[in-house]
Amino acid sequence: MGQKEVQTVKRYIMLTLLVGVLSTGLAFAQTATPGIERRQAEQQARINQGVRSGELTPEEARGLRTEQKLVRITKRAMKADGTVTPRERRVLNRQLNRTSRDIAREKHESEKR
Repeated sequence: MGQKEVQTVKRYIMLTLLVGVLSTGLAFAQTATPGIERRQAEQQARINQGVRSGELTPEEARGLRTEQKLVRITKRAMKADGTVTPRERRVLNRQLNRTSRDIAREKHESEKR
C-alpha cells in the first residue's frame, strides 16, 4: 500500500472515529430531517430559477425533479421505522450532493437553448 493510500485510510479512520464520538449523544436518532428538507427546498428553487432564466429546458427540469422525488421517497422509507440513523442521513446527503451537481451541470451546459 502506497503512502497516499495509507493517508486515505488514516483519514477515513479519523473521520469514522469523529463521527462515532459526535454521534454517541445521538444513540436514538431523530426522525426530523430539517437540514435535508432545507437542502431539498433550495435545490427545488434552483431548478425553478433555471427554468425561468432559460438555463434549463423543461425536459432537463423534469429529470432533476425526478431525482428530487427519489430523495423524498428514500427519506420517507427511512423515516418509516421512526428513526433516521446517522448512516441513513449520510445516504440522503450523498443523494442530495449528486442532485446538486446535476443541477449545476445542467444549468451550465454550453448547449444552445
